[in-house]
Amino acid sequence: MQKKCLEPWIDDKTRILIVGTMPGDESIKKQMYYANPHNKFWIYIEKILNHGQKLEEDKRNQFLQHYSIGLWDSLSVCERDGSLDSKIKNYKPNDFSKFQSVKYILFNGQKAAQYFKKYNAEYLENRKSEKLPSTSPANASIPDNIKFEKWKEALLSFVEK
Repeated sequence: MQKKCLEPWIDDKTRILIVGTMPGDESIKKQMYYANPHNKFWIYIEKILNHGQKLEEDKRNQFLQHYSIGLWDSLSVCERDGSLDSKIKNYKPNDFSKFQSVKYILFNGQKAAQYFKKYNAEYLENRKSEKLPSTSPANASIPDNIKFEKWKEALLSFVEK
């Protein structure tokens, strides 16, 4: 089944860009980044940047913009049954070249970084990047407390600059 990514949450003030691979089925259905309640992304963001306070879905983009954080995905379209990155085939990459305000890129998982670097390597020049453990519930090989600490360290080091 063909899947299409969500619109980028990026504007001309975005300095930190968090890049996923391709939204899961629930995110595509709701047209909301990281909509699967088992995905830890928003839990981490709330704990790290919002003192543990839950964010309303319709306020999430505005909240991230306050910290100059944007979201988008490495792939624009792909064929995939279900939501697993390992099932992706026949894909097309997104083009990040028009987003010049970005200084730091955080990859939400190995596949996001892999696809991005394959098609947008030049974009990484003169930008700092870091591959973080995927917040997906499918990434159970790394304990949650370790994933959280890596996300916290990366976000706070980039947000504070």
